[in-house]
Amino acid sequence: MNNLKTIKGRRSQFQPSGRFDNLLNDTIVELESGPNPKAACKPSGSHSILASVTHSDILEDYLMNPYETLGEKQSNPFWGFGPSLDTETKVIINENAPELLRKKLSSASWKVSPIILSGNTDCYLPIEDKLELTRAILEVLWEFKHPVQITTKNALIIRDLDVLKKLASHNLVKVTISLNTLDDRLRQKMNPRTSSTFARLRTIKHLSTEGIPVSVLAAPIIPGLNDHEIMPLVRTVASHGANDINHIVIRLNDETEDDFRDWLQKSYPSKYDKIMDQIANLHTSKETGNRLGQRMIGTGSFADSIKEQLRLAKKVYFNEIRKIELDTDLFESMKNPQLTLFG
Repeated sequence: MNNLKTIKGRRSQFQPSGRFDNLLNDTIVELESGPNPKAACKPSGSHSILASVTHSDILEDYLMNPYETLGEKQSNPFWGFGPSLDTETKVIINENAPELLRKKLSSASWKVSPIILSGNTDCYLPIEDKLELTRAILEVLWEFKHPVQITTKNALIIRDLDVLKKLASHNLVKVTISLNTLDDRLRQKMNPRTSSTFARLRTIKHLSTEGIPVSVLAAPIIPGLNDHEIMPLVRTVASHGANDINHIVIRLNDETEDDFRDWLQKSYPSKYDKIMDQIANLHTSKETGNRLGQRMIGTGSFADSIKEQLRLAKKVYFNEIRKIELDTDLFESMKNPQLTLFG
């Protein structure tokens, strides 16, 4: 952590050894290395694509990831920080995801429930522009009239507006844009290979104008870096057509803490001590920091202050908070058309 040399274009600067070494050797081919490594990709060969949600922090039942980055499986599904540089330079491609999804939705045992796309890694990574796996998945979901919830940081989602509009016309899709700062310089430090703040705001407005329900996830909120932006952030996303905004506070665990400390020391050395002290106050104990229902929003006075700011901002800037419940009946009628004869 004393080495202050930075890697251009990457948020994570830290490369620990240990937990992922075997996975790296077994499944990833290093396409390019050096001081500014480019992303290396490898097909997954996976035989399943849907992951069942087993904890209460996520309301839906299934997650789906056309792309996966190392380490994200061990982190909070909606949290943009992974535990090392590998999460930004090693991408596993679930190249047969559309076919696996079609097979799953066709099975007699499948019970309809909104699918989260993606649960671990952004489904609109830069490589999606070339591979179009996410688009193919959306087309399968439209074919089956199956509901989906999309979470992304990237404006590339606008490319698929035609499919999204068809899904939205039948109340089968809602989109969450991850946006936790209006300061694009801060965004560039935290997420250098994602769409700019301005592009994300344009995306929110574009989706909303086209009738696609869009909300915002302010994640993570980091005290001393972006917590002071809550009021202006809520005001801005509301004016761009978002129907709601929620938040997640930063939570450090496993190698994530070492990675974050290294990044913070390199990026904001003068703020390092104050920010780390405030982060410690977000979770009053290790137990509450890992407890379902609390680990995303934190506990204690500082966490309560953030929640109260968000509550007040939403009350001021949103005329109405619209909760979108996606349609699940249409899939059942498509799968079992004989049922409609008695409906």
